Amino acid sequence: MKHILLEIKGAVGTLTIDRQDALNALNFEVLKELSETLDSLDFNRVNCLIIRGAGTRAFVSGADIAEMKNFSVEEGHNFSVLGNNVFTKLDSLPIPTIAAVCGYALGGGCELSMACDIRLASESAVFSQPEMGLGIIPGFGGTQRLAVLVGVGRAKELLYTGRRISASEALNIGLVNAVYPTEIIFEEAEKMAQRIAKNSPTAMRAVKKAVNKTYFSDLHTNVEANLFASCFETEEQRAAMEAFIERTIAKKEKEKK
Repeated sequence: MKHILLEIKGAVGTLTIDRQDALNALNFEVLKELSETLDSLDFNRVNCLIIRGAGTRAFVSGADIAEMKNFSVEEGHNFSVLGNNVFTKLDSLPIPTIAAVCGYALGGGCELSMACDIRLASESAVFSQPEMGLGIIPGFGGTQRLAVLVGVGRAKELLYTGRRISASEALNIGLVNAVYPTEIIFEEAEKMAQRIAKNSPTAMRAVKKAVNKTYFSDLHTNVEANLFASCFETEEQRAAMEAFIERTIAKKEKEKK
């Protein structure tokens, strides 16, 4: 794998998304590698899985705007279906999963964290679904899972405004389970995972299945994928994404000086 690293320690697996030059942004390649890695898990060996991003600047900064900006409607649909399928696969794993969120968890990164059972955040973590400002909508289950986790009214506010929220606010609204100093976030995630992994695998898998059946069995991700795709090839989408890329380039040039 080029961008995915899987390490196993005892009964705990740690999956790291490593694309630090792009703040761990998701593209077709990363999503396919993530899917293949999830397929490769040996559940006779791994009893809990941690998901993290490489480095401390970003968990996952979102989907790759440079790749998306010229998508056709069909390409947008295919991208959303792929992302939704991968995140549903993660959500449906028989074992418990923990997102260890350090730095940016924006767009697809926030959606990835929400596909995990538990979210632990560093004090530096920042969450957002900023897609409206890019002329699109969340395409990897964000319109569905966010409402389940924080309530419909709060979810609509965050989706409509695209505003960024801090780790402390994410904790207050129930988006994350706990907040830790950046320097110990991954250590704390491993401690929790090791504690979980000591429990009965049969009982853990049964309780996860029961909870998911109640709260996540009616996700309409196919509807989201169609609506996500409909936003592409529009003047608003193209202009917003071009402007985003121009701002990103300008920021990088400024940082070099």
